Amino acid sequence: MYRKDGENYFIVDAHVALWDARPENQRNIHGKQFIDCFYDYHRNLSPESELWPYEDYLYYGGEQLMKDLFVDGYVDHAIFQPARLGAFYRTGFGQTEEAFALTRKHPGKLTYNHYFDPRFEEAGLDRLREDAARFGLQGVKLYTAEWKGDSRGYKLDDPWTYRYLETCRELGIRNIHIHKGPTIRPLDRDAFDVADVDKAATDFTDLNFVVEHCGLPRLEDFCWIATQEPNVHAGLAVAIPFMHTRPRYFAQIIGELLYWLGEDRIQFSSDYALWTPRWLVERFVDFRIPADMDEYPQLTVAQKKKILGLNAAAMYGIDVPAECRLPEEAVA
Repeated sequence: MYRKDGENYFIVDAHVALWDARPENQRNIHGKQFIDCFYDYHRNLSPESELWPYEDYLYYGGEQLMKDLFVDGYVDHAIFQPARLGAFYRTGFGQTEEAFALTRKHPGKLTYNHYFDPRFEEAGLDRLREDAARFGLQGVKLYTAEWKGDSRGYKLDDPWTYRYLETCRELGIRNIHIHKGPTIRPLDRDAFDVADVDKAATDFTDLNFVVEHCGLPRLEDFCWIATQEPNVHAGLAVAIPFMHTRPRYFAQIIGELLYWLGEDRIQFSSDYALWTPRWLVERFVDFRIPADMDEYPQLTVAQKKKILGLNAAAMYGIDVPAECRLPEEAVA
């Protein structure tokens, strides 16, 4: 919980990861390219005081995660959104067993989402059913640009993806998180295009499609899709650290999201360990739209509370303490 100026903020970090990118887990040069690109984002968008040494960044482990999120970072609940990247890493990039073990050890603090890849076809559907039962899945995280053999990506509206989304519906997996943001070397930029969200959201109105990184650098395309698809939500991972390096750009991002989607469909995400949540929470609570950008109204305390945690808590059924809830008139 974060407290500032007499206000209590319930914090849900809706996009965190526990990864292993050490050389012994890198399957090929692409594993090094991927984590080096991650580190460049970390280095270029973080305050100097928040920079990690490269070796620590390769693998930080569960103990460090718990400290950075829950001891130092104000987080009340966090949601794992792992990436497999089996073509680049021997045991995968996101560490399933370690992350899930943390979730079982701290069930009130952590939720584990998993992943699927529709290019595994029938065998993958069987695995999805097994994973849903084992992990108690409420959500999945998709990397549409992930490589598999000669394939360098897939689309949400591919026939096999629809089979998987239908299975998610049957299994009660309602929250579909999709990386639709900046490319990460060596993945292909166009494989993260947001256009396929439109058709899938129309055809699966009972599923929530959380577009992580809010479609950047395709913010306008994303907003035009999301405004007509009420089951499309925006995750702020990657967008929110621009408060530090490009505050006017972030003002534009959050202003456009509020204009097109409204305050109930935006979720805070640190994208840990790209960034740690503490400084992001502090700066977001203090953030103000520059006075000369008057086409965007100032964010209210209620809007910030929804974005920082109440929206994701509602989606995942996370209990919010009474002192952190909004008055009924602010919820309506």
